Amino acid sequence: MRWDVLIIILGSALVTFLPRVVPLMLLSRMTLPEWGVRWLSHVPISVMAALVGQELFLSDGKWAPLSSNVELLAAIPTFLVAIKTRSLLGTVVVGIVIIMLLRYWIA
Repeated sequence: MRWDVLIIILGSALVTFLPRVVPLMLLSRMTLPEWGVRWLSHVPISVMAALVGQELFLSDGKWAPLSSNVELLAAIPTFLVAIKTRSLLGTVVVGIVIIMLLRYWIA
């Protein structure tokens, strides 16, 4: 192995490792205020909404029309099942079955 490749791999590992470990080490030794904990509890939901929203509403970087947007059409009943059952497995199964059926009928 060449030295420059090894240095690049080690540098990439360090750059990936440090931003994850340093905040964990610092925050584990301090108590966050209640408003900070509440604010941080919304971060995973926000990230997931941004990722899912982009996949549902955009196709090739442009707004997808509802008639050909099978992902958005499948998301509506899947969301309703998730709200009603609160079951991750049930929601995933319903979502997969609906997207399969819609792609078979529409696409």
